[in-house]
Amino acid sequence: MKILILGAGKMGSFFVDLLSFEHETAIYDIDPKRLRFVYNTQRFTSLEEIDAFNPELCINCVTLKYTLDVFRQVIPHLPHDCIISDIASVKTGLKEFYEATGMHYVSTHPMFGPTFANLGQLSQENAIIINEGDFIGRIFFRDLYQRLSLNICEYTFDEHDETVAYSLGIPFVSTFVFSAVMKHQDAPGTTFKRHMRIAKGVLGEDDTLLREILFNPRTSGQVSKIRTELKELIDIIDRKDEKAFNAYLEKIRQHIK
Repeated sequence: MKILILGAGKMGSFFVDLLSFEHETAIYDIDPKRLRFVYNTQRFTSLEEIDAFNPELCINCVTLKYTLDVFRQVIPHLPHDCIISDIASVKTGLKEFYEATGMHYVSTHPMFGPTFANLGQLSQENAIIINEGDFIGRIFFRDLYQRLSLNICEYTFDEHDETVAYSLGIPFVSTFVFSAVMKHQDAPGTTFKRHMRIAKGVLGEDDTLLREILFNPRTSGQVSKIRTELKELIDIIDRKDEKAFNAYLEKIRQHIK
């Protein structure tokens, strides 16, 4: 298959490495410096080169902020039967955009970042495939992610954003709060050290990814639950209410069973 990848960032380069030995691939980026270390693939810096390549699948790997803008620039240079796709971490507005193009589309979200994940061992990582897209496109990505041993889930566009707001938004914000109030510890406890490892991993992610997750329209509603729980817990601590504290522990232990 002839596959065009948009964006030579970390994920774009990852997909080139993943696909270029089994498919005819090309990668497009307006910054030639970002293409210096990409190999075994054609490297494009102009839209006219895309015309000549005539791809069958286009994978948009640019950051969420520019996803739709890059699609609008590139789609006029794609054949109408080309399947267009994204790996965006937030899907708001994408369904409407895809349907307006009249083209075949598929949307997925590999839920790991090259900064934090071990790309050589992804069996503990997850990927989401949106079940509203093109059937052939979904089959392609399902086969690709299965070969990486990823755990695959299928959601609608709306279900995806709700899930991401919960599964990434809450842990990210919890980590931010931990980091914000943290002080240097000469003799840190085991729990503290574990939280520190998590914090370093999350804050080692690309700022753009963190912003995309936090600015998901559904994240604010999920994060507000943290504020509600903190208010209840602070009240219990201030009152030193043992009965209420025991009841609170029982409640949250039920959540993690």
